[in-house]
Amino acid sequence: MREGSLRRAVRARRLRRALLAATVMAAVVVPVSAAARPRIPAPAPAVLAPPTASNLGGIYEANRADAAEAARMAAAHGDRTRAAADRAMAAPSRRFLSFDGRGTGRAVEVFGDLAHADRVAVLVPGSDTTLETYGRFRAGALALRDRLGPRGAVLAWLGYETPGTVSTTVLTPDRAEEAAPRLRAFVRGLRGVVGRSAHISLLCHSYGTVVCGRAAPGLDVSDIVVVGSPGTGASSAAALRTSARVWAARGSADWIAYVPHASAGLFGTTVGFGSDPVSPSFGARVFRAGAAGHSGYFAPGSESLANLTRIVLGDTSEVTRA
Repeated sequence: MREGSLRRAVRARRLRRALLAATVMAAVVVPVSAAARPRIPAPAPAVLAPPTASNLGGIYEANRADAAEAARMAAAHGDRTRAAADRAMAAPSRRFLSFDGRGTGRAVEVFGDLAHADRVAVLVPGSDTTLETYGRFRAGALALRDRLGPRGAVLAWLGYETPGTVSTTVLTPDRAEEAAPRLRAFVRGLRGVVGRSAHISLLCHSYGTVVCGRAAPGLDVSDIVVVGSPGTGASSAAALRTSARVWAARGSADWIAYVPHASAGLFGTTVGFGSDPVSPSFGARVFRAGAAGHSGYFAPGSESLANLTRIVLGDTSEVTRA
């Protein structure tokens, strides 16, 4: 019996290595058309004071002005898609803690009354999230905000240049290592708005879970939640070196289950992100995500969104565990 178990374990390791190699080769040989896209001009972001509960209005106004100018510049450049995205962000109802229209773009949008919230969720997106595709990320933030009630606020943190889904960068931690210091600094600054008593939850999706894994040590948050994760880069929840509760979920229709949860050194970098966060050996609090596909964790009415809401509100005994 032991010999049979050993043979199965060896075969499983070989399969993971083969899948990892195939994934690497696919990313290397498939051309990435976006790489040839010309850079879109936009103004440099406004230099603003650190956010506080009293100066949010001025920050929102300055970032809307930046978005309007970015829209004008993108239109003059002939990029109608980016111009439309920037123009939408300049609408009077939008509230951004930061906006940068250069390159693929960065933005941090606020949903809810941030100055008076005692439960705050920071959403960290995965690959292929840019200003042009921001609408789908925003929709998830709005769906969560709608469930939180008056005590909750949501921040959609597009604070880094996300990798393309079909690219070599999505297989390595390089973008995550660049993003992690930005996320740490953002959470520190957020405390200047919401105060020490507010509970902050970090909700991380797909490649965003790698970002959160890199940023986790010492991060001042109550919960770190990873959904649709290819791995965090850590071997276990304990290896994240955080005092936060670590949660993980994967929907039954999520293709990420077929991505090898392994890592290997290749060409001077690390390829892959290691242990599966929903495996028992990882040690996270695994919760049910129903039939969510890879982009469905924040879908209105879903089991996944219901559990994410419970975690943010601190109703952890009500979370349906897997």
